[in-house]
Parts: sequence; C-alpha cells; structure tokens
Amino acid sequence: MANLNKLTIQQASEQLKSGEATSAEIIDDCLGQIKKYDKEINAYLTVLADVAQKSAKDADERRKKGRVASAIDGLPIAIKDVICTKNIKTTAASEILEDFTPPYDATVISKLKDAGAVIIGKTNCDEFAMGSSTENSAYKITKNPWDTSRVPGGSSGGSAAAVAADMCLAALGSDTGGSIRFPASLCGVVGFKPTYGAVSRYGLMAMASSLDQIGVFAKTVEDAEILFNIIAGYDSMDSTSLNQEFSPAKNPKSLKIGIPKEYFAEGLDPKVKKVIEAAIDKIKPQVNEVMEISLPNTNYAFEVYYVIMPVEVSSNLARYDGIKYGHSTKEAKDLLEVYLKSRAEGFGDEAKRRIILGNYASSAGYIDQYYAKAQKARVLVKKDFDEAFKKVDLLLGPVSPTTAFKIGEKTDDPLTMYLSDIYTISINLAGLPAMSVPAGLSGPPAGGLPVGMQIIGPALSENNIFTLGKLYERSRGGLPRPSV
Repeated sequence: MANLNKLTIQQASEQLKSGEATSAEIIDDCLGQIKKYDKEINAYLTVLADVAQKSAKDADERRKKGRVASAIDGLPIAIKDVICTKNIKTTAASEILEDFTPPYDATVISKLKDAGAVIIGKTNCDEFAMGSSTENSAYKITKNPWDTSRVPGGSSGGSAAAVAADMCLAALGSDTGGSIRFPASLCGVVGFKPTYGAVSRYGLMAMASSLDQIGVFAKTVEDAEILFNIIAGYDSMDSTSLNQEFSPAKNPKSLKIGIPKEYFAEGLDPKVKKVIEAAIDKIKPQVNEVMEISLPNTNYAFEVYYVIMPVEVSSNLARYDGIKYGHSTKEAKDLLEVYLKSRAEGFGDEAKRRIILGNYASSAGYIDQYYAKAQKARVLVKKDFDEAFKKVDLLLGPVSPTTAFKIGEKTDDPLTMYLSDIYTISINLAGLPAMSVPAGLSGPPAGGLPVGMQIIGPALSENNIFTLGKLYERSRGGLPRPSV
C-alpha cells in the first residue's frame, strides 16, 4: 500500500495488526517523504534513517512473535531537538551545543522506546525554544507546508511541520508560552500541552523551568491522546512531577463551556474570528451550556510572562559557559574570556536578548520592582482561571490572533513577534492543560491557511479536553491537507 506515511496512529496500528502493512514499510514511506520534501520544508535537523529502519525491523519481529508493546509499536515519532536522546546529537538548534551528544535519554524518550516507538529524527526549533516562528534556529529556517513562504510557528515548528507534511505519524515538542499550540494552529495539526507536571521534564533542555512542558503533535485528537497516555506519569527524576490521578471524563452532554470575552477583543484577525465562532457553533448543540465568561487579568499575562520567562532563561542558560560541555572558544587569554567569548559566539541574538532582559529584571535594585511584582501578578492570572472553572468545565477560544505570517515579516520587531502568543502564555503561567484543534481554513468560502481552536481546562482535566476535542472533530468532519 502506498502513502502509509499519511496514516494516523490509529489507522497505522490497525493495519499493522491486520498484516496489511509492516513497520518497515511505514518507516520507508516516511523516509521517502522526508527525502522528497524536507530540503524545502527544513523540518528536521537530524534524520535517523539507519536507526529507524533497524527499529522498524525489530518491531516487525516482535509483532510476528505476538509481543506488541503498545499502539505506537513500530510507528515513527519525531522529537524536538531540545529533548535529550542517548547517543544522538541534541543541539537545541544552537551553535553552543553544535556537537553535544547526550549520554542518557529523557524520561519521555525512555517511555517511547519501551512502547516500541521508532525515533525517526530530531526536529528543528527556535534556539533553546525561544521564538514563535522557528526563524531563530542557528541552522535553518523551517517553512510551513501549506505555504513555504510562511513560518510554521514556533518554537516547535519543525515538529509541527513534520506532522503536517506526513514526514512522521506524530511528534513531541515543548511548550513554554504556546510553543506546541501555536505551530499546531499554523500548520493545521493537533497540538496538546499537558498540565504542568503531568509529563516528566527530565531530559528536556530547560528554558524557563516553571513554564516548560513537554507535549505532543498528532494528526487527530485520538492520536494525541494515545501518545500522551504513553509519555504521561510520575517521575522521581523530575522534582515538579505530579503524582496525582487525572480527572475522569464527563459525558459531553453535561459539559459547560466558557468563551473568554477577552480572547475576542481588538487584535483578533476577523478571518480567524469567523472560523473560531463557526467551530463554537458546531459544539453548542452537543454540550450542556456555552456561556461568555471574563478573565479580567488577561491583560497582565503578556507583561508577566516577559519578565518571569527571561529571568528563568538567564538562570538556566548560565550553565553554558564553555567549560563543562558545548562550544568553547579557541581564543581566550584567561578564564573570564572563555566565559564571555564562548557565550558570545555560541548564543544567537534572541537568546542573548532574553539573557540580558532576565539579568536586568533579576539584578539588585530591580528584582523587587520587576520580578517580584510579576510573580504577584501571575497569581492573579491563575486566579482568573480558578474562578472561571467554578462556573464552567472548559474554555474555548483562538490559539493565535492571525494565521501563518511571512518568513522575515516580524524578525525586526521582537514585540510584534512576542504578541503572537497572546492567547497561549496565560495558560503556561497558570500551569493548565490546553490543546489546539484544527478548526478550518481562513479563506472565504474555501481555501486559505489553517486556524486552530484552543480548548483549555483546569489542572488534570486532560480527559475532558480529549473528549471535547474528539466530539468537535466528528462534527467538523475532514479538512484539507497541505499538498506536499
């Protein structure tokens, strides 16, 4: 069967079970798609063809013996290049880690391997996950499979583009302020950010530790749920890991849905608004109630995030000093010059910008004025969600104020770029789960670029988010795919 790379996880799993396809055939189709299109898309930094083909053969042998590990056994999964993979180069898309090969697997990678997944490659991203367009990579600019003159979103743009272009069946990414949901929306795939602590961060290269969370990209909500359930769970290696049960799923007919009025205010592209409102209209008859609610402190979220995040960035990136590992300058007279020159040579402009901002906001004389106040305002942002979820079970709204913008359009204006995450950053500040589900295309009456609808829930409400996402997918029906 041709085009096995276009299957969902569920479809591929069924074909493997029935004997209609083998893992080796699925991997070969994905590798063929990468060879054909990735020179233009630039989704991957490292393609593991030999490793993937061997893993696929091993999976087929296990299947013959009746030892199938999971629903993803033998299926190709791509990994964002900020997640450590043993003996496989992991660069965080930064020159400072150009030759770094981790000696261990991240917990999520160990779980994927235990489930029999085939790691097909490491995907491009903004350097150390800092960006909204995947233009900040030290190595290449990833392009949107729907229109290669446009960005795929960021920072997990490589993972989103790889799934959208059928170069893998699913992928892992990380989300600090929208870095899974935003590219998922722009590339027309499902992107899920779990509750903070629901998935281990052990082996994730830290950007902002109180905000970072590993999550998944998939072609359907069902696939995202399958992959999430494999990587989720308590991990003693992560001090922030949650050892709690997820809330049980409710009957969709009993769900109360809130629509935050602040997410439909000035700044939202009318074409995006139209698609999201049409999606909400499809959901209304299938749930208990849909009501407007308010998140009055939403306006603080942007400022709060861009104080807290750079402070944590400056702390986490201090370890890259040219001594322990990573890039070390060849031209230094003393130890101080090793530090200064190694960091100047290894970090890109966006990383430097955030390090400088973070050092300033946390320096003596300014930490109380900026960082301490931002932490107090963060509590207010979280309180908004706490109050909203006393009235409703889930929230619905846009993921992004616009569709995919042109490559280079916002690189000279960092503030405009940062505003791309205006509807996603508050969820990270509050540590909540959220998912981007493709809602349609922006062009009237057909065509255009993908628009994602965001489903937001209280902590540990993953099951309700998946329930509503699958319900919406069924009512929405199929959507076009990019032509690659």
